[in-house]
Amino acid sequence: MPRLRIALGVAAAALLGASMLTSPGVAQASPSADVTTAVTAKLLQQATKAEPALRAADASDTRVNVTRRAGQRWAFGTAVVVAPHQEGAYPAGWLFVARAQDRGWQIAFDGEPAFAELAAAAPAAVVSDREKQVFTAVTPMYAGGDYRTGMRLPFGIGQSWYLTGGPHGWGGSESPWSSIDLSGGDQVVVAARGGTAYTMCQGWIRVIHDRGYSTDYYHLWSNINVNGAGVGEGAYLGYTGTDVTCGGAASGRHVHFGLRQNSAYVPIAGHNFGKWVIMNGGATYQGYALHGSAQVNVGGALYNYGALGFTQGVVDANGGGSVNKRSGPGTGYAVVGSVGDGATVNIACSANGTTHSGRWGTTSLWNKLTDGTWVSDAYLWTGVSGTVNGYC
Repeated sequence: MPRLRIALGVAAAALLGASMLTSPGVAQASPSADVTTAVTAKLLQQATKAEPALRAADASDTRVNVTRRAGQRWAFGTAVVVAPHQEGAYPAGWLFVARAQDRGWQIAFDGEPAFAELAAAAPAAVVSDREKQVFTAVTPMYAGGDYRTGMRLPFGIGQSWYLTGGPHGWGGSESPWSSIDLSGGDQVVVAARGGTAYTMCQGWIRVIHDRGYSTDYYHLWSNINVNGAGVGEGAYLGYTGTDVTCGGAASGRHVHFGLRQNSAYVPIAGHNFGKWVIMNGGATYQGYALHGSAQVNVGGALYNYGALGFTQGVVDANGGGSVNKRSGPGTGYAVVGSVGDGATVNIACSANGTTHSGRWGTTSLWNKLTDGTWVSDAYLWTGVSGTVNGYC
């Protein structure tokens, strides 16, 4: 759509005035431009790189909320591109830090290298010390092969909600398949893990966690209004709803739950929430979840067992039943008990022993449980292919 792109470029230039890009991820607007105008112009530039549904955005499709300022030199807030009200379209949003310089506003969105630099330099009234720790901590994607999240499902422990949509993109069909849809229960959506929460726009909450992860919750009704507030695991965020104030579509009450790492959406498959491992299907919105050998397909109910600890595992007998516990790390040691499929075990340390194959691969690693018995790592989901609590 050449005409559309030209028009968008003209709009952005008009908003910026005499503007330029001085380095990747840092927009500078002329001193005459106020910070909202300058952030809007950068937001429109971001829209040209977003999903196709957002590329036709103009200034009327943006929501810039300057939530904190320090005089005329520093600002912080949220910047959102509203999506069309159609199926498969979702808004895009960022946190931003802005600093006024002689040549104009220097602006960086989260996910850009300059964001951490500006956040670190900002006064505490604009970016708190807690936020600086969150914004400047960048971990390897999936923590270098570590898929542990420490997260529950985003609803009450002990409740069962329906998996109404398997892995799909934040905007629907695009990659990565970062999101799932959940509905039912008491309809109360809660934080999957503790963190720092932001209201991106009406119906949309983002919580930034540790390990580089963050989670997005959309279509909420009566959601909280927060600007960097600390929230604990299980904190109320809102009710499931059909809110599309920021675009998209929703035919029934649900929460659109998305996973991000290092300020970008990442595949949700392979991660564990509420002791369920999310798995892809052959197409978007398909797929299933696994708790041990128990499989729940789209349309089925997921019972929230609570978060899996970083030194815990879920027993997966790869077909049901139970797994033997032994007195040492291998089948040459005596059987001293068993543990049922789907059970949660606490791991004290690990050692190498006899090799076995399970659902998640072939390994010689054995895990010593806190009761002193041993179980092959082939029959546990821990989120990593190595040790979770060091070697014995």
